[in-house]
Amino acid sequence: MKISKLLTGLLVCALPLVAAAQTPIVIKFSHVVATDTPKGKAAEFFAKRANELTKGKVKVEVYANSQLYKDKEEMEALQLGAVQMLAPSLAKFGPIGVKEFELFDLPYIFDNYEELHKVTYGPVGQMLFAKLEPKGIKGLAYWDNGFKSFSANTPIKAPADLRGKKMRIQSSKVLEEQMRSLGALPQVMAFSEVYQALQTGVVDGTENPISNLYTQKMHEVQKYLTMTEHGYLGYAVIVNKKFWDGLPADVRGQLEVAMKDATQYANKIAKEENDQALEAVKKSGKTQVYVPTKAERDAFKKALTPVHHKMEGRIGKETIEAVYKETGFTAN
Repeated sequence: MKISKLLTGLLVCALPLVAAAQTPIVIKFSHVVATDTPKGKAAEFFAKRANELTKGKVKVEVYANSQLYKDKEEMEALQLGAVQMLAPSLAKFGPIGVKEFELFDLPYIFDNYEELHKVTYGPVGQMLFAKLEPKGIKGLAYWDNGFKSFSANTPIKAPADLRGKKMRIQSSKVLEEQMRSLGALPQVMAFSEVYQALQTGVVDGTENPISNLYTQKMHEVQKYLTMTEHGYLGYAVIVNKKFWDGLPADVRGQLEVAMKDATQYANKIAKEENDQALEAVKKSGKTQVYVPTKAERDAFKKALTPVHHKMEGRIGKETIEAVYKETGFTAN
């Protein structure tokens, strides 16, 4: 009888320990775009893969479309530990003091994905991630979204066509300079507010990869889209460093594999999604899509590449030259 009671007591005492051992580690993954964008799909893919590889030890909760935090709030939330993981656009690191990331905003610095991946998969990309660690942030991966093109309610065939236009941008000194180089008026605005601003005429136009333009229905309130593909929009998947370093080593290793798989998936679908979105925009009949001639594209490039030199003092001449070396960049 005593032995039976003792065993029961031991079992009761052990139950909280078993429950604690079975309680999954929760990672709140917050982002600001729709679930059906490349980033949205990649976040869901990572969540599923993390669950598989850790055998349920980790539960990734994905919060899309600014459900938890808007553009300007999410970085502070990560640093405070209110969320564990984000995938902010690369323009978001300048405002927290890591201005080197703004090299990704430089117009026409990458002509294609091959050039881009030499940077994001190479030593320059890792050097940039190392600069986040003193801020309490650990960089895990770069995810593509795509190359941005200009849209407005008037035709865009030459740089002068954007003169005087109020153009929405992310918070980035490089993008401000980019718009000023075209004679446009840069308007910094949260991504979640852009559709309404375009609809009501608060801004005249914007720049986006086509998947963002389409999934946010901006094509419904923009009459013209010109495939300038002048700039890159990508994301860095980041975690709270203290949280990441505190994970069991085996779990961290499994999550690294999950992130590698998610990155391959993200970068594969980014181009496919943009191509499909472009076809959908064309079929909608609401936006006229224009593909510039080589001469017209060269005119945009000539107008915009002086931004590189103007931003050397901010981004760092050595950082820009390191990218040139990797990609073989040449101005017109």
